[in-house]
Amino acid sequence: MPTALNERPGPSWKVSIVHRLVLQSHLVCNTFPILIDYFPGSHNKLFKNFAYIRSYVLEKVKEHQATLDINNPRDFIDCFLIKMEQEKHNQEMEFTFENLIASVSDLFGAGTETTSTTLRYGLLMLLKHPEVTAKVQEEIDRVIGRHRSPCMQDRSHMPYMDAVVHEIQRYIDLVPTNLPHAVTRDIKFRNYLIPKGTTVVTSLSSVLHDEKEFPNPKVFDPAHFLDESGNFKKSDYFMAFSAGKRSCVGEGLARMELFLFLTTILQKFTLKSVVDPKDLDTTPVSSGFGHVPPPYQLCFTPL
Repeated sequence: MPTALNERPGPSWKVSIVHRLVLQSHLVCNTFPILIDYFPGSHNKLFKNFAYIRSYVLEKVKEHQATLDINNPRDFIDCFLIKMEQEKHNQEMEFTFENLIASVSDLFGAGTETTSTTLRYGLLMLLKHPEVTAKVQEEIDRVIGRHRSPCMQDRSHMPYMDAVVHEIQRYIDLVPTNLPHAVTRDIKFRNYLIPKGTTVVTSLSSVLHDEKEFPNPKVFDPAHFLDESGNFKKSDYFMAFSAGKRSCVGEGLARMELFLFLTTILQKFTLKSVVDPKDLDTTPVSSGFGHVPPPYQLCFTPL
């Protein structure tokens, strides 16, 4: 605070006050969530976008219902609708219309924003570590060559590329605290009783950066997922897609996209940074709900 009437508060004082007001408004909204419907702010655009996606999914589901052929399912929505019909007399049925809308909406999020962010962060890590990029391209030339497109069957023959994709996801720790979950029944965990309905927030960072499982976890090193013979090594600590049974519904789609996109890019192009790779900063610009890579410039040189 200023010590005299003729003194003007500096920028740091203003920032401190703004941060305090923002924090207090968050506390108020958490305590009285109904108020968020009346507060102005960018969150209203977020809610509007969510509503738009939901209405779009609802429209597509209705189109599928009108043209459904149970003997010839076309996609995920058709399969879900068929399962709904088969389970309609089940009192504990989880294949509900509401869950269908939620699942398809989740696939939009899991298959677009998170995957594109991981790809952008992955390209940054490959720029930062050209020796890793060189080893990946050597494996691509040996296994696939330059005359056909990569396919998912190639992954089992490309342990280093598989390790690189896993290490990118481990290192960037895209969603550190995961999405909130809730226990479906009373459960005892390590002498703690967690009542049914309790919201649980898991720390994915605690396993993705575990020092015993991943030596030097703050270092980007694909060897974290390779054994002594250079074969791909699975890890129970790899939880980039959440923990527990209710994991990311788009995990399979995301795994496929990350492998195919990165492999195709490195098959066709050499990555070049406009600055010395040592000067590239990989610190995320946002560390709230998700880690977002800092802006950077990248040149794609055809091979």
